[in-house]
Amino acid sequence: MKWKKFRIKTTTEAEDIIISTLYDIGLEGAQIEDKVPLTALEKEQMFVDILPDGPEDDGIAYLSFFVEEDENGTLVMNGNPVTEEEVLHAVKEELDGLRLFCDIGEGSIAVDETEDIDWINNWKQYFKQFYVDDILIIPSWEKVKEEDKDKMIIHIDPGTAFGTGMHETTQLCIRQLKKYVTEDTELLDVGTGSGILSIIALKMGAKHAVGTDLDPCAVPAVEENKEVNEIPAEAFDMMIGNIIDDTEVQDKVGYGKYDIVVANILADVLVPLTPVIVNQMKPGAVYITSGIIDDKETTVVEAVKAAGLEIVEITYQGEWVSVTARKQA
Repeated sequence: MKWKKFRIKTTTEAEDIIISTLYDIGLEGAQIEDKVPLTALEKEQMFVDILPDGPEDDGIAYLSFFVEEDENGTLVMNGNPVTEEEVLHAVKEELDGLRLFCDIGEGSIAVDETEDIDWINNWKQYFKQFYVDDILIIPSWEKVKEEDKDKMIIHIDPGTAFGTGMHETTQLCIRQLKKYVTEDTELLDVGTGSGILSIIALKMGAKHAVGTDLDPCAVPAVEENKEVNEIPAEAFDMMIGNIIDDTEVQDKVGYGKYDIVVANILADVLVPLTPVIVNQMKPGAVYITSGIIDDKETTVVEAVKAAGLEIVEITYQGEWVSVTARKQA
């Protein structure tokens, strides 16, 4: 499928009103490019280990809208055929109207044609099978080679929002889980995402896992990965909500019942999480954390100690850190 891209140069302050205005004429799903720093909540909801520092905000924004192009070169908007000129005219008319009462900046429009690609699945070409020690992690759409069939095999489809296990922080957590999981383990996985850590723990023999996440998309992602890894439905429960400040989520997760809590999240989230999550842990339980860039190690260690936990081990991979601690028995 091909698309025409209409890219508008504007200001960051005018982003929302332009998107809303053009939505009304049938242009949906804007791609926003700007240098506005993410808020703490946006970072939390990105489900990445850490975001690099970006350039300073210069007030300029680019909004791209994509209009489907059929085999005959005709554009389709709101289910109706339109020409490129008609779309340009409609966009210019709306922008000229907005100029009367707000600053939209330059307001220029560039038109380009995208490649014929699958926007949702194109990223899959970059995710290939790999090992974490003796565990083979393989995309759900790839076949297992004959020589690998005697390995522990984890099939994973992260979807478009979650990690694959390739990142150093996830691998640090996997190696710590290998040390502590037993057949009696009740596991709590905070920020579970694709479910990879819980699924690996269950494959190692853990009895049961509970995952929490902020993103509702984690539910279908986890369900798909449970199914492809033949994890019984009752062995892995998923809950959506913020366990840090939502007492309903805390109550549903339960208190004093987990042998291991694993949290592969940003250090800035681990700090408020730790004194809360102690209540979910059994006496003697293990707390495995990662997502910690090396210059945040001291911050997390201090938060862990302040919550009354004993540091057991600190491990490193590249510039990333995993802090493992234990609750007093």
